[in-house]
Amino acid sequence: MNNTSKFKFLALLICLLNAKYSLSQNYNWSEHIAPILYNNCTNCHIDGGIAPFSLVGYSKAKNYSSGIVASTQNRTMPPWPADPNYRRYAHERILSSEEIHQIKVWANNGCPEGDISKAPADPKPQNSFQMAQPSMSLKMPDYLVNTNSDEYRCFVLPTNSTVDNFLTEIEVVPGNRKIVHHVLVFHDTSDIPFKKDINDPKPGYLSFGGTGSNTSQLIGLYVPGQEPYKYPSGLGVKLLKKGYIILQIHYPGYVENQIDSTKVLLKTTTQPMRSMIIAPVVNHSAQYLTNGPLYIPADQTRTFYSKYSLNDTFTLYAVAPHMHLIGKSIKAYNINGKDTNPIVNIPSWDFHWQRTYVMRKPLILLKNSTIWGEGHYDNTAQNPLNPNTPPQAIGLGEGTKDEMMQVYFWLSGYQPGDENMIIDGTELKNISKTVITKTINFTLFPNPSSDIIQLQSQNPCIQYSIYDHNGRLVKYGIPSTTDNLTQVLIDVKDIPSGCYQLSIKFADGRTASSKFIHN
Repeated sequence: MNNTSKFKFLALLICLLNAKYSLSQNYNWSEHIAPILYNNCTNCHIDGGIAPFSLVGYSKAKNYSSGIVASTQNRTMPPWPADPNYRRYAHERILSSEEIHQIKVWANNGCPEGDISKAPADPKPQNSFQMAQPSMSLKMPDYLVNTNSDEYRCFVLPTNSTVDNFLTEIEVVPGNRKIVHHVLVFHDTSDIPFKKDINDPKPGYLSFGGTGSNTSQLIGLYVPGQEPYKYPSGLGVKLLKKGYIILQIHYPGYVENQIDSTKVLLKTTTQPMRSMIIAPVVNHSAQYLTNGPLYIPADQTRTFYSKYSLNDTFTLYAVAPHMHLIGKSIKAYNINGKDTNPIVNIPSWDFHWQRTYVMRKPLILLKNSTIWGEGHYDNTAQNPLNPNTPPQAIGLGEGTKDEMMQVYFWLSGYQPGDENMIIDGTELKNISKTVITKTINFTLFPNPSSDIIQLQSQNPCIQYSIYDHNGRLVKYGIPSTTDNLTQVLIDVKDIPSGCYQLSIKFADGRTASSKFIHN
């Protein structure tokens, strides 16, 4: 082959490679984007769901394409606060780097629909339960929700059980998925929750933090999109006879004349089982904190450390961290000699997205090893979620404006072979090639805002979205091309007072976000 032929062959090869690359970048909704959204987003973003808009169907996805790109690029959606580089968990709701890339390319190419016959079937709202043959079905009384702020209400449901049982499966079925943000399920044999219910004129009773009873035991929870939780084979949580189930339900603010009738389904057995307990092993109590008490003065930050030495070997199946509004990060790990086993790390705590993280395989915690916890708090005016303006000293308590530091552990006594148990054997998504967008400098003022806020940057702003503290879109805008796009004025006088996040898309494709307070 002469040089001319070689050159022509090389040119042809480059063209073919470029064509192949171009085809690989031609993502469409039917074959590429719909499966991503339907598998990861539409548990919430569906008619009747807790999200402010539906992403079911091509037209809706296209309408919100810019917001989808922004929220997936910065990984705020789907919500998964745990750091995947610290530990990976079962049934992760997290997008791979390739999925995030596909969404961005699809939007940048004008949101092509593709061959609609190849699209997956539209998901249907989960209006009924999934558990087969529950042993108990307990429903709260109908409750009319009217609230301008976060409401936490406990509903007490007697089990009327005359014998002890073991709980093997639990499912919470929200009565109104649009307003039920999350549910904590407790079991209690004391009459304290019952008396609190009687003393409140409305169904249930108000209670922030926990149930108000020190003997309440957490047995499960619900977050949007969660499926029934089935305990590993042969294990269960012991429920004593003549007990109560307490549903603590979080209703977000700005709910008017909405009725909720949430219920919980329990599958139980009287057969002897290995007992699983759910306990706050990382704990804010004085005997746990090495530098307590949990107290954060006004205008200061604090980091607290929790330590607990294990007197036996345990098997860990799941964890659930818990803090309140000025919490910034929380971490738990196990130290055995020179070895450190990461358990959970929430580097950017969000009070409104709490959940249980289930191990892919149980983690064995050896006798005489130590469980450490770290919690960081920001009680300054620079924290947009600070509940007090100006900041005030905050101490330990169950109220939303108090603080807590806990990580609940789902534990059993160790038995040989526990380490071989597989809870989730699916292939992990690849997140190693995530592109971190370089920061872009901008200012937002005044903050706190009044009627107008000004966004000022060196890069032209082409789109902005404002989300409330529940992740709901409350305002969306595209500045006019006749405006000065480096100094964009945003009218916020029509939104209620509160804490918000402003997401911005710039002309060069970069995105950024900032929290602000609207008075």
